[in-house]
Amino acid sequence: MNIMDFNVKKLAADAGTFLSRAVQFTEEKLGQAEKTEFDAHLENLLSKAECTKHWTEKIMKQTEVLLQPNPSKELNTYARIEEFVYEKLDRKAPSRMNNPELLGQYMVDSGNEFGPGTAYGNALIKCGETQKRIGAADRELIQTAAINFLTPLRNFIEGDYKTITKERKLLQNKRLDLDAAKTRLKKAKAAEARAAQLNVSPPEENNIMVNVSYMLNLLHVKWLKIWAEEVSKSEQEVRIAQSEFDRQAEITRLLLEGISSTHAHHLRCLNDFVEAQMTYYAQCYQYMLDLQKQLGSFPSTVLANHNQSSSTCAPSSSTTTPSASVTASLSSITNSAASSSFVELKSASGSRKARVLYDYDAANSSELSLLADEVITVYSIPGMDSDWLMGERGNQKGKVPITYLELLN
Repeated sequence: MNIMDFNVKKLAADAGTFLSRAVQFTEEKLGQAEKTEFDAHLENLLSKAECTKHWTEKIMKQTEVLLQPNPSKELNTYARIEEFVYEKLDRKAPSRMNNPELLGQYMVDSGNEFGPGTAYGNALIKCGETQKRIGAADRELIQTAAINFLTPLRNFIEGDYKTITKERKLLQNKRLDLDAAKTRLKKAKAAEARAAQLNVSPPEENNIMVNVSYMLNLLHVKWLKIWAEEVSKSEQEVRIAQSEFDRQAEITRLLLEGISSTHAHHLRCLNDFVEAQMTYYAQCYQYMLDLQKQLGSFPSTVLANHNQSSSTCAPSSSTTTPSASVTASLSSITNSAASSSFVELKSASGSRKARVLYDYDAANSSELSLLADEVITVYSIPGMDSDWLMGERGNQKGKVPITYLELLN
């Protein structure tokens, strides 16, 4: 029974405090009550904390978008469920292929399907392996950024700032309690002053209206005296409320001053993120440079033919591209690639059988498309470029690059 009485009294006291705060807050909004303002230093700290929280959230979200652009909502939900299940089983969730790794796997599979011995198949395999390496570097960047950059930002939002918000709300409540106590003290002092000025004496005339007026004045004086008796109690409440407000303001101020340390910590995390990005882009550049060199080892006629067909479709440009530089560096190899058999064939008027080494797609109607390992008839005609022969396959004929051919005895 005593415990129940205590709970009821506590509930009533809490309800009274809440009502008092609500009344004070409403009167402040309506301009009917005074409001205790925070000092300028505390206001600056509160503004700095709010600004830090706002931009930290934006940077964190956009970094997540940068590291994982356009994630599928369904796939993301499935991944979270899977991670939760493996976490409950105390096991590590299996890693999934990211986009570059998946593209690389498709390229390798298609290259093996087309044939590693063909030019296109071999190039697909090499590109696929490079994409897989880029995917591994991308995975490492995401892990490093998550640990060294995103996690500290998230810890601030979900930890430090939540504590600041909690203490700030408590400070606001203490301020409302203080202002409500000041309002009660002000009303008590005003009632005390008015009660001192009033002196109600019994009427001399025995008149009903006079007696009623006397009774009303008497009740009013009694009410004012009751308020006057509250002055000392209200003064005590103001001293207690002021003490609690000052203590809470100091606690909040100490927490807010830690924002400067948070900025310094986030600066170190930012340096780690930039270093991780630098390492990632350097790795990607090196992988692509190596891939470019590997692709440059294919027959130069492929590149030269592609460059020639491109020049007939687009206006020439003075800008030198990486593929053009590779073509220029390999153009000197073209003549040496032709064997003495091709030289003899060009000087003679007869024809020979030749086996196709690589697949070749004709760039225009004057050329003949080739399939690896097929046998065609080749011969030379006057005025033809030294890198080309005429090829025949049944009723089809057209120019073919000699670097794709092997003459048969």
